[in-house]
Amino acid sequence: MKGVLGKLDAGLLSSEQRPMLRFLVVLTAASTIGLQGYTILFNNFAAEMVHLNGSQVGVTQSVREIPGLLSLLVVFVLLLVREHKLAALSVMLLGLGTGITALFPSYGWVIFTTVVMSFGFHYYESTNQSLTLQYFSTAVSPLIFGRLRALAAVSSVVAGIIVYCLSGVAHYREMYLTIGALVLAAGIWGLFQNPTHAGIVPQRKKMILRRRYSLFYLLTLLSGARRQIFVVFSILLLVQVFHFTVREMTILFIVNNVVAYILNSLIGKAINHFGERTISSIEYSGVIVIFLVYAFTTSKNLVMLMYILDNILYNFEVAIRTYFQKVADPADIASSMSVGFTINHIAAVFLPALGGYFWMMDYRIPFIAGTVLGVISLIAAQWMRVPDKAPEAALIAEAK
Repeated sequence: MKGVLGKLDAGLLSSEQRPMLRFLVVLTAASTIGLQGYTILFNNFAAEMVHLNGSQVGVTQSVREIPGLLSLLVVFVLLLVREHKLAALSVMLLGLGTGITALFPSYGWVIFTTVVMSFGFHYYESTNQSLTLQYFSTAVSPLIFGRLRALAAVSSVVAGIIVYCLSGVAHYREMYLTIGALVLAAGIWGLFQNPTHAGIVPQRKKMILRRRYSLFYLLTLLSGARRQIFVVFSILLLVQVFHFTVREMTILFIVNNVVAYILNSLIGKAINHFGERTISSIEYSGVIVIFLVYAFTTSKNLVMLMYILDNILYNFEVAIRTYFQKVADPADIASSMSVGFTINHIAAVFLPALGGYFWMMDYRIPFIAGTVLGVISLIAAQWMRVPDKAPEAALIAEAK
């Protein structure tokens, strides 16, 4: 844990906070390995074993986003289960859904396991964000988010290595079962942990929508739309327009995660030093340039560079959550994170299909639309205002 999270455990955290950090580290690594393992194997498994056509794969991908849209239900689940227990149960569900994916190679079974896996992943992400904001101060939470994202980058590479090693000696069923069992074991470990401590503000167990959080909602919605363009159409651009090979895409995947590991731990420090408005303004200015280049460049090397920069800037969205932490009522965090996660996934329901329609007319249209989203986001970010900094300067200085 110390190797990944640097000086955080040693200098910035109290003895009461370390169990929560350890809890989030283990479950974040497991969640990432589960999702990446599932994703790396899925297209080949769908084609070779289940014989899905393009339309069925598209439906499966849309279904995978439905649990994200239903993340607001976390608020009601918390009436029955404590939040850290729900986090562990979610990782267990992710492991279960991943592990059983290849037991019955049929379209209906793939839909079912995708939903199970996706509920686990999305509900863990919602509770992970909420627990980080509740248990760590406004000076420390950006650092935690950054380091956990760095850990996720390392875990993505580990998932790729696991799949690569298993692919030479095992079939899809054994590979999915192995990855699922690892994730399930981590979730079971988390279920028997109690990383909480006294002094945390009790959370309101009801749906909360407040006018003063409107900017958070808007930026979250725009971030979700930008994510879909990045995930769906930037990769499509590389493959269909610039004809990247599987080997080139694999190398790009590794480079992206190595760069993410190096830089993500610095993003939290940058938020503390420059503030959320500045970091968000850099992100959205970069997004405008990147999407314009996507739309009009004919250079393979340039589009590859833009893809790497796009991946880096996507991680700047942490600033939206740390901004919310500084302006919100502490009792609203759990509910607002689940509502925010739902808002973030609204675009996932319709944007891929709509963007695909316009892609068939001209592949530049989704990226021009992304540029417009970047402009709107940049304008909206100028309204980000946080209270004066609390007397945490010593902590911030030590984190540098």
